[in-house]
Amino acid sequence: MVLMNKKIISLAILTGLFCCASLAVAVTGCPTGQICNPLSKDTFEGLLEDIAANIGIFIAALGTIMIVVSGILYLLSAGSPEKIGTAKKALIYAIMGIAIGLSAQAIVLIVKKIIGAE
Repeated sequence: MVLMNKKIISLAILTGLFCCASLAVAVTGCPTGQICNPLSKDTFEGLLEDIAANIGIFIAALGTIMIVVSGILYLLSAGSPEKIGTAKKALIYAIMGIAIGLSAQAIVLIVKKIIGAE
C-alpha cells in the first residue's frame, strides 16, 4: 500500500514538472522550438567582462568585511604582539583584495589588449 502511494506521488510530481516546462518557455519569451540566449552578452569577451566585473565587486565587498574583521582582531589582541601581527596581516591582505577586486575589469581589458582580442 505504501509503495503504491509513493508511485502515485512520484507520477504526480513528474507530471507537474512536465506541465511547468511549457510555462518556463513562455516566460523567457522565446518562440516555441527555439533556444534563446539566457546571457546578457552575445560574445565571449563581453561575458568575461561581466564575470570579471561581478567577481571584482564580490572580492571588494569581501575585502571590506575583512577590514572590519582585522579591526576586531586588533581590538581583541590585548597588546599581544602575535595577535597584533595577525591583525596587521589580515588588514594588508584585505587592502590587497580590495585593490585586485576594484581592478579586476581593468585587468581583463589589459589582457584583451595584449592578446589582441578587441
